[in-house]
Amino acid sequence: MIGPEPALVVCRFFFDGAALFLWGAAAYLSALVPRDLQFEIWAQLGLLRRIALACLIATAIVMLPLRAAIIGDGWLDALNLDTLLGVAFDTTIGTAWLCQSAAAILLLCTSLLPHGLRIGATALASAFILASLPITGHAAMNGGWLGILHRANDVVHLLAGGAWFGALFPVLLTLSRLKESHTRDQAIAALIRFSTAGHVAVAIVILSGIVNMLLILGGPPLDWTFAYQRLLTIKIGLVAAMTLIAIANRYVFVPRLRRRHKSLVAGTMAEILLATAVIALVAWFGTLEPAG
Repeated sequence: MIGPEPALVVCRFFFDGAALFLWGAAAYLSALVPRDLQFEIWAQLGLLRRIALACLIATAIVMLPLRAAIIGDGWLDALNLDTLLGVAFDTTIGTAWLCQSAAAILLLCTSLLPHGLRIGATALASAFILASLPITGHAAMNGGWLGILHRANDVVHLLAGGAWFGALFPVLLTLSRLKESHTRDQAIAALIRFSTAGHVAVAIVILSGIVNMLLILGGPPLDWTFAYQRLLTIKIGLVAAMTLIAIANRYVFVPRLRRRHKSLVAGTMAEILLATAVIALVAWFGTLEPAG
């Protein structure tokens, strides 16, 4: 039988990935895509959005029993009411879980809002979920002002990373609109805005990632005897590869859009795959000790 620790890693992957996707996609569409096109692409993302929301709700439900099993004596404590209540109300893990659960419920309720408000409300609720993640984990290792700085930096890192990752899905759909005469101008405007905002998001991801690494390790991950540092090194390599692809997309393929449309689509899909691998790595090494 799989232990509660590996199960928690799997849940973290689906929970974090869903929140990052919903935040980035909704933020990009609501802020940077012309109104007619934003509703069209939002509807086209409907199935993926429903899957992401289902992942959030399901993993939020099972996250508390998993935490109880890890803190307690294994699977027997996963449904022990006293242990569950203790974890929920007497630990920072429980505080984070309560915040995330509340935000997931708010996210579920966005479907009841008027059509014109749903995208923005989805972005806000998803951002709240991401902002609650640093309540626990390595960001909680420091106290005082340093702990506040660490958590704030983590929030910035998550929001910037989600803005990058989540926006890639509607960008991929926007690229297909370039071949349609009635949406071409709006699609070009949306892609230009993404390109501009993408520079900022990528820069923030890299800078906040460096700050986070310094706060946790005090320097580069050079001690590969620790799994955390090995996995962090792989993550850095994947983010570097994503950055290179993003640069190629912007400065090589976009200026030659008519001739290199397929290359731009392939590059965007490659970024999505690499980002998914990054989320999986973070879900894993976020549960490990950084160093001795």
